[in-house]
Amino acid sequence: MQTSLINKIVVYAIIITGALLFVFPFIYMILTTFFQGTNTLPKPEQVFSVKINFANYVTVWNKNNFVNYFMNSVIVTSVAMVGSLFLGALTAYGFARFTFPGKELVFRIFLLTMFIPGVINIIPQFVIIKDMGLVNTYSGLWLIYIAGGVIGNVFFLRGFFESIPKELEESVLIDGGGNWRIFWNIYLPQSLPALGTLAIFIFQGTWEEYFLALTLIKSEAMRTLPIAILMFNDKYSTNYGQVFAASMIALLPVILLYITFQKKFVQSGYNEGGVKG
Repeated sequence: MQTSLINKIVVYAIIITGALLFVFPFIYMILTTFFQGTNTLPKPEQVFSVKINFANYVTVWNKNNFVNYFMNSVIVTSVAMVGSLFLGALTAYGFARFTFPGKELVFRIFLLTMFIPGVINIIPQFVIIKDMGLVNTYSGLWLIYIAGGVIGNVFFLRGFFESIPKELEESVLIDGGGNWRIFWNIYLPQSLPALGTLAIFIFQGTWEEYFLALTLIKSEAMRTLPIAILMFNDKYSTNYGQVFAASMIALLPVILLYITFQKKFVQSGYNEGGVKG
């Protein structure tokens, strides 16, 4: 009995220690935002004695057109998330429920493209977008963000769609509905946990994307939030309090989205009992 208790204490101690190691940098970042004129990072023992104030947050929000860049990111990310979710779900539905020649081969070719690093694609993507006349437009960004996310979304959703019992389609077919109604009324509602999970991943990935936005968007007024955060780095020094405050503001939408969709995370057995024998 004592041995079992000691083992539990050791396990919990390791877990708590590991959690603290991961959480401390985030806490350090938050506390550093309360320092003003921090051109060097404060020592760990200093951050716990700092007085809470939001001067850096106010300065950041009103500096360098930060609000404009924030709203640009909201627009770009929202459209990209909705478009990527819809197109990915529609494509996954096709792979899950339709039979056509070479389906598995096409799917495997899709998967192979996921192994290509995104940085390698920047030059050909820029050339294509330039030939289409979409440089310095959000349409060019949306085209790459949405198209680039389809493959991963299909890979994630296909298995989920295949787990939905086909018997659920019978009610729609009896009413004279077709594939579109089956997709819209059966598969999307049944896939809310998977779609909620994907929404978080897509939003976070697009919200934090930097290289493509910097490459395609030339106008300062159209730039997105990750580029704006870099503007808080001075030529010869960095005001870490302001940089971390800007980073915390940028992190808030991701946290809020996670809180909103956390109940929609994929749960085992979500479709179990959907059709009773």
